Amino acid sequence: MLFAEVILPLPLHERFTYQIPEPLQDKVKPGMRVVVQFGKKKNYSALITAITSSHTSDFVIKPIDALLDDEPVIKQVNLDLWNWILDYYMCSIGEVMNAALPSAMKLEGRDGIMEEKYHAKTQTIVCINPEIAQPEKWEQVLAEISKAPKQRDLLIQFAHITNLFFEDKIPQLERKAFLKTTGSNEGVLNQLIKKKYLIARTEVVSRLETHNSIQTGMNLLNEWQELALSQIRSAFEKWATVLIHGVTASGKTEIYIHLMEEVCRAGRQVLYLVPEIALTSQIVARLKKVFGNKVGVYHSKMNDAERVEIWNKVLQFEPGQNKGYQVILGARSAIFLPFSSLGLIVVDEEHENSYKQHDPAPRYHARDTAVVLGQQHNAKVLLGSATPSFETYHNALNGKYGMVKLAKRHGVAKMPQVVVADIQYAFKRKQMKSMLTPELHKSIGETLESGHQVILFQNRRGYSPYIECMDCGWIPWCVNCDVSMTLHKKHRRLSCHYCGHHIAEPLQCIRCGSASLKTRGMGTEKVEDELYKLFPSARLTRMDFDSTQSKKAFERIIHQMETRKIDILIGTQMVTKGLDIEHVGLVGVLNADNLLNFPEFRAHERAFQLIHQVSGRSGRKEVEGKVIIQTSQPLHPVIEHLKKDDYEGFFNHHIFERKAFFYPPWSRMIKITVKHKYPAQLDSSSMELGRLLRANKSYRVLGPEYPLVGRVQQFHIKEFWLKIPRSQNLQEIKENILHNTETIRKLPGNSALIIQIDVDPV
Repeated sequence: MLFAEVILPLPLHERFTYQIPEPLQDKVKPGMRVVVQFGKKKNYSALITAITSSHTSDFVIKPIDALLDDEPVIKQVNLDLWNWILDYYMCSIGEVMNAALPSAMKLEGRDGIMEEKYHAKTQTIVCINPEIAQPEKWEQVLAEISKAPKQRDLLIQFAHITNLFFEDKIPQLERKAFLKTTGSNEGVLNQLIKKKYLIARTEVVSRLETHNSIQTGMNLLNEWQELALSQIRSAFEKWATVLIHGVTASGKTEIYIHLMEEVCRAGRQVLYLVPEIALTSQIVARLKKVFGNKVGVYHSKMNDAERVEIWNKVLQFEPGQNKGYQVILGARSAIFLPFSSLGLIVVDEEHENSYKQHDPAPRYHARDTAVVLGQQHNAKVLLGSATPSFETYHNALNGKYGMVKLAKRHGVAKMPQVVVADIQYAFKRKQMKSMLTPELHKSIGETLESGHQVILFQNRRGYSPYIECMDCGWIPWCVNCDVSMTLHKKHRRLSCHYCGHHIAEPLQCIRCGSASLKTRGMGTEKVEDELYKLFPSARLTRMDFDSTQSKKAFERIIHQMETRKIDILIGTQMVTKGLDIEHVGLVGVLNADNLLNFPEFRAHERAFQLIHQVSGRSGRKEVEGKVIIQTSQPLHPVIEHLKKDDYEGFFNHHIFERKAFFYPPWSRMIKITVKHKYPAQLDSSSMELGRLLRANKSYRVLGPEYPLVGRVQQFHIKEFWLKIPRSQNLQEIKENILHNTETIRKLPGNSALIIQIDVDPV
């Protein structure tokens, strides 16, 4: 007898044992998916992790119902990464499986009935019967069907379209395209197929877009890029992970491409991670020019079937064989693809928070996971940023990572001029033009007159953060969450950005009946509305969560910017992340105070990174760039360092604060979130958990406290923040935390209690 150890796509820590039926014993391998019964009547696709000749289970061993794959869909080295994630991020193997595999590869059903979610895309090809593709036979055929003029005409059109007698190979056409081109109908074509003049066959086609870019090779590097590339190669001889700290528009992408080409020439794979889907459309065009159809793209805007096809093409790659993807460009989930021969991982804009998965588990950080993935494949990892995260920069300064600096912009581009505009000063003197200070209003006008483009950054979507009754002070709050509802004027509704609950925009106060309702604050939608009034001839577009819901929205907006069909782009954090638009002459930060005053220990680091990154979108080519930062705190240390483009000074100023209060990188942090629908049960459970946690003196415990938003989706929330000295054994502490949280879960009345653990929260 043989047994299979399997994992299920469920939030379970255990692996389960099933008997392998005799007909399948010669076929099953680790890494294949099988159908198993789990529970009373539920069936799931499980993944085999091991095959054994014995078992230690105390339960009745059920047999595997069916085998889903001919070959493994995942390799042992990929499972090694799963095991590291579940251990480090304190989650279950089932949660890792759920995050890793495309949805179409995870099946479930009842009473033995399971529906395959992935179906290969097919098309019908029509070709000429070789027996009639001779001139003398051709005339005979035309004579035979002379009494069916529509059939005769369609056959002649096929010959004309395909240059029948001028091609060496048998010509063929796609059925639907042929009918559309000729204007004919199905019945006429079917008659030609029935008479065997034409032959129809079905073939599998890819859903993935194929770019027919002409491969032009790599661009030449300037002397600064060449020096940086040489230094990276040297650093890789000593360190497996290297940080390239290059200013915005210094040409880091071209350096990446040169390194990638060297790895591809050696027959190994490359993973290129970007933090934002919007960047893929710009970068993929550059990669295709060098690597052609070796490049695949993987991100959340793709449908389930497309993700399965990319998964399979990564799996198919073999060195020296012209099949499968060798280069993958993707967002954070691309780290789970089944690479077999990784040689290089590039993590662009490594400081970005979007590399961190928040919900659901596993709450992994793609940058840190990429470093481990590189170790497992014996691959090099290159982290790139103009504003590195404090943790990464600290690791580089301490010798854990190598570091290379690139301090000069590419070509003739210069660092943009930074101007700080005092909002409070302008308000007092009644100089504001809507939300624009005189400096920004004037600069927008001048930039548009010169034919250049403007990017305005406002880190809040919607029209207005809330509305207020001017008579009684009523503000509409979400029924499920402790947060005000945001007005979206386009849809005439108030929406909660935490749970999605929405209502129609009220015309009068629900409390007192007054019609005196006013909007408060501004989101990107309101900025767009106001700018239409201030610059009526300008062409405006928004780039935020609301305006980029469709699959091609990012590409469309970026293409419009590149072709200068947009004059002013208004956006949230999306516009800060690596956009390379040639004609942007001005960047405006509408309200830096929102970023500076956020009550979180990383607030100043994030503010510096966001403002510096969006500033870097200006003046990237011949255009002389300008940045205007609107704030009521012009002397704030973050603003001062931004004006001088002084990352090192900013880091040195704030790293001592982190040390004084024992925050990362001087400590490790774990956040524990406790949720319950009843506040009394939450209070008692969280107090007891706090008592258990504080019994361990090897780490510091902050909490339990309510977060900024203390109720989401009707669950009341409390948080613990644990500060752990780097000298302590992290594994022992994690085991202690897991033991304590399990103890709390088992207390009477806690069956509905939710406890979430987030390692290295951001």
